[in-house]
Amino acid sequence: MRSLVVAAVVLLVLGGLARKVVPSRPKMESEVAAPDQVVDFDVLYEQNCSGCHGNSGKDGPATPLGDPTYLALADDATIRRLTANGVPGTSMPAFAQSAGGMLTDQQIDVLVNGIRRRWAKPDALRGFNAPPYSTEASGDPSRGASAYTVYCSSCHGPNGRGGPKASSIVDGSFLALVSDQGLRTSIIVGRPDLGFPDWRNDVGERPMSAQDVSDVVAWLAAQRPRFPGQPYSPWSKAGESR
Repeated sequence: MRSLVVAAVVLLVLGGLARKVVPSRPKMESEVAAPDQVVDFDVLYEQNCSGCHGNSGKDGPATPLGDPTYLALADDATIRRLTANGVPGTSMPAFAQSAGGMLTDQQIDVLVNGIRRRWAKPDALRGFNAPPYSTEASGDPSRGASAYTVYCSSCHGPNGRGGPKASSIVDGSFLALVSDQGLRTSIIVGRPDLGFPDWRNDVGERPMSAQDVSDVVAWLAAQRPRFPGQPYSPWSKAGESR
């Protein structure tokens, strides 16, 4: 009889230990979603956008997506296209799976809609005739040099190589990494998070015209090195000094 009692106690103890050691099936809410199933804006933005555009859409090295002025100029189709396809030749990669990225069309829509819902302000440009976000018309570099002197030189210096308030705007490495549209966007929208005024506030009560913007872009583009990052002619032989 005593042996039976001991055996029963041993079985109970072993059963309790087994329940502690053997892991239970995880609850549904604790399971990790597959990357292409994540549709939370905060998660998608933090993982894919915040490194360049800032944690709250500002204070990053790239265009502040949280700027209402930018969102008033760039429509949803533009933001979706840039997010999906990136900007070739710049540091903006393509995020859509169809373009070699990691995000589904649904996730791209979540980002675009979330950016608009969180940071856009319908009256951001009320009372102002803003230059168009993009244009097919080309600017004139010679006129752009004059417009630069009027609107930009007080911060970036007389030749664009840096001044008392801002760094060089004609640096070859910088110009090699930014598109003409990127230059245009920066001139119109500015960087309010960094103290860089938009097209309305460069010179007191005298906003830049659409032509001024196009001309300054043309002048800056003319400063872009033909072969950025190469200290020698691409036609010279490897190892040949000049």
